[in-house]
Amino acid sequence: MPFNHVFASYLPFVPLVVLLGLFTPGSLSSLLAQEETSEPEGRWQARSMVETKFGIVATSQTLASAAGAHILEMGGNAVDAAIAANAVLGVVEPMSDGIGGDLFAIVYEAKTGKLYGLNASGWAPTGLTIEALERHQLTKMPQKGIYSVTVPGAVAGWGQLLTRFGTMPLDRILSPAIYYAQNGFPVTEIISAAWQTDTPSLLNNKGAKQTYLPDGRAPKVGDIFRNRDLANSLRMIATHGRDGFYKGPNAQALIREAREEGVEWTETDLADFHPEWVEPISTTYRGWTVTELPPNGQGIAALSMLNMMERFPLSEYGHNSVKALHVMIEAKKLAYADLLRYVGDPHYSDVPVAKLLSKDTAAARAHLIDSQHARCSVTPTEVAWLAKLPGADTIYMSAIDRQGNMVSLIQSNYSGFGSGVVAPGTGYALQNRGALFSLEHGHPNALAPRKRPLHTIIPAFLQKDETRVAFGIMGGWNQSQAHAQFVSNVVDFGMNIQAALEAARFTKLTFEGCDVAMETRISPAVVKELQSMGHVIKLLGVYSGSMGGGQAVMSNAAGVHFGGSDPRKDGAAVPENPDFKTP
Repeated sequence: MPFNHVFASYLPFVPLVVLLGLFTPGSLSSLLAQEETSEPEGRWQARSMVETKFGIVATSQTLASAAGAHILEMGGNAVDAAIAANAVLGVVEPMSDGIGGDLFAIVYEAKTGKLYGLNASGWAPTGLTIEALERHQLTKMPQKGIYSVTVPGAVAGWGQLLTRFGTMPLDRILSPAIYYAQNGFPVTEIISAAWQTDTPSLLNNKGAKQTYLPDGRAPKVGDIFRNRDLANSLRMIATHGRDGFYKGPNAQALIREAREEGVEWTETDLADFHPEWVEPISTTYRGWTVTELPPNGQGIAALSMLNMMERFPLSEYGHNSVKALHVMIEAKKLAYADLLRYVGDPHYSDVPVAKLLSKDTAAARAHLIDSQHARCSVTPTEVAWLAKLPGADTIYMSAIDRQGNMVSLIQSNYSGFGSGVVAPGTGYALQNRGALFSLEHGHPNALAPRKRPLHTIIPAFLQKDETRVAFGIMGGWNQSQAHAQFVSNVVDFGMNIQAALEAARFTKLTFEGCDVAMETRISPAVVKELQSMGHVIKLLGVYSGSMGGGQAVMSNAAGVHFGGSDPRKDGAAVPENPDFKTP
């Protein structure tokens, strides 16, 4: 059925604001031309972009965005603002991130035009070994509990970012987070729903129950939640920097909790940990440069996916058409198969990054895409241990300052409230990133002390000439495929960054089979035809949280700054106010 006929048949059933994902550039241009001579026919995206000549902070929670913008107004730069907003997110969205998790960032420095990558993912502690787990009759990595915990990297990441790029003292940057932890904040809608869902993960640990289930239950929408233990932990960091976390009382609390739960952590496991500055990796997509961070992260899969997608004329196919979706879904399977086969900590295995990112490899892989049928098996059998991992809770945020410096930052506990372990008196959940290790001896991602696991969280950057976009979309294994869809929305279909975030998406969170989830804004006729090709489709709603939540900031040649925030989250892109004093 022609695309326009599909759209016309679908139009009566869906509000206009959610139909963005059904438009091609041509159809949108026709609408705009019509509006020049007639009354407007309605909005075709739910939100407008934020636009300013000053800074913008975009996060998944409005208090965090506003806190970052406040730091900009006080004279801080994009890095200062990003850390402030990230710290507040750890207070107000505690299931998703916090000082018990890891952090990755891409920083664009306006004065040099350079991109810098930071990998602040933590390593396995000394006592967490394959042999130790085998002694407990464990054949797969536990997904919760102390055996899934790796050393948190976020606070050390803040330290590295501030040392290299920051302009404000840490105590000032952390003051908004300390305020909200000490005095409380009203819990927002999507965060409250996640808290309810994640409650079972908190019931098996005394510290977790005491911290996150006041009165024995999760907070409801509008309830005021306080976390004074976390306020104290943040004060220690504000006073002593990274040593306030990796040494002293906090470190001893973590070591003690681990020992009581059955894993040996040492003081040096914490004190010796340092993030790494890494060289970003990139590819070109129809004249745009797309940048991710190198392994141990999954960003390489987004680039591989785009390299395959580039072999097909997606703009001719039409946005979220049968042909376009089929190509992207099949490219996802192939890219993720290579990801899981080869990616681990590059300090422990040779990851063939150049080979995986070559255009020749993409051409060969794209040749495997059958235009008529879905492939249900592309994942190597030796990585079947990752076939059915759970989803993830993460935050992504981006910031730009008035000088044009940009930060693309992602931070996570992995699962909701991470491991479900809270060391008494600390006020934060420890991540469960260790759940991503393999217990297969000899595998590139096999568990070992001081080794980092394959990681899901990835920041990204997109640029062409003087247009630059810091963007990301959180959500476990959703991320690389969501990044590729965002880039295609901008490049192939001419969407602005807000429209590109809002557009209907698909996600495939498994690594075998023909299952794929889609939002209901995708045409029923398109869904039906994809099903006839062998795709097993689950429809998840209009704006589904399973598709992740993204944020983006952009600058152009005129020095105008733009911000976008995904309606799948509680957040917003908040602009900096200038100094309004009369000259």
